[in-house]
Formats: sequence, structure tokens, C-alpha cells
Amino acid sequence: MKKIIFTETAPAPIGPYSQAIAAGGNFMFISGQIPLTPNGNLAGEDIQSQTHQVIKNIQGILQSENLTLQNVVKTTVLLKNMDDFAIMNQIYEGYFSESKPARAAFQVGKLPRDVLIEIEAIAVY
Repeated sequence: MKKIIFTETAPAPIGPYSQAIAAGGNFMFISGQIPLTPNGNLAGEDIQSQTHQVIKNIQGILQSENLTLQNVVKTTVLLKNMDDFAIMNQIYEGYFSESKPARAAFQVGKLPRDVLIEIEAIAVY
């Protein structure tokens, strides 16, 4: 069983994909979120504002299914520059302080809209 998740509390997809997919009644797979506001504007030029917006987007998608960040079991963080890792990590920890999901983090060559960060997540119901 598969359910497409869409909420207006996160930006609409900028390509042929869903914000998230619920599968099997147990898992939610959240597509990589970039720092766009729900109305499609870039949240800021620095890693701080972009990291906050990405996590707020994930929260919005989770909330549409009555879930929270506590339900997240795995994330993947993509950074334009690994020099931003420490700042991102500090902000990330503020959101995931109680329930730390498994995580991978990578520096990549380029991200959509030339943003500094993208995060995808897997959550459980």
C-alpha cells in the first residue's frame, strides 16, 4: 500500500516527485527538502537560515500525518560545502536533541537551485 503525501506547509515539489510517500502503513519516505519556504522563496543565503527552513519543511510534512521529528529514524544530509557541517550539525541537534535518527552526511557538487543544503528523511508511524 502506497499513499502520496502532500501538504501546503512545505514547498511543492520542483520536479516529478512527491513531497513524501507513506508505504505499508509503517513508513514515510520524505523526499529531499531544500530551503524553500512553502510559497517557493529561498529562505536565506546562509547555512543557518537554510538549515532551519529545511527542517521546518520536514516538520510540516510530518505534521500532515500527525507525526513529529521524534518519528524520524534516518536522515541523509547533502551539503554544498562540508565546511558548513559544524554549523548545520549544531542547528540539527537542536531539532533532534531527544531522538537522534541514524544519519549520513555528504558534500555534493551541486544542489537544486544552488542551495547550500538538502535533507531527506525516513519516519515511522
